[in-house]
Amino acid sequence: MRKSFIRKGAAVVVAALMVLSVGSASAQTQGMERRDERRDDRDDSRATKQACKAGDEKTRAECRQVKRTTKKQGRQDGGQENPDPTPKPAQ
Repeated sequence: MRKSFIRKGAAVVVAALMVLSVGSASAQTQGMERRDERRDDRDDSRATKQACKAGDEKTRAECRQVKRTTKKQGRQDGGQENPDPTPKPAQ
């Protein structure tokens, strides 16, 4: 009787651990995806700003605005690839 109780208890503990590990793994994956999307947006905006600065036709303030616009578009499109990576600043 006592061995049966211990076996059932052990089975319940193992089952609970398996359920908990599956739940945390999926949440971590979604967080990792969002973090990767943010990193990609930052990388794109940095590249856009560097290209702007290399052009020499815009001021530093204008290049900063281009970078901000690029980051904003990355946040608004939900991490989707931006079809126009170099947005035109407002004149």
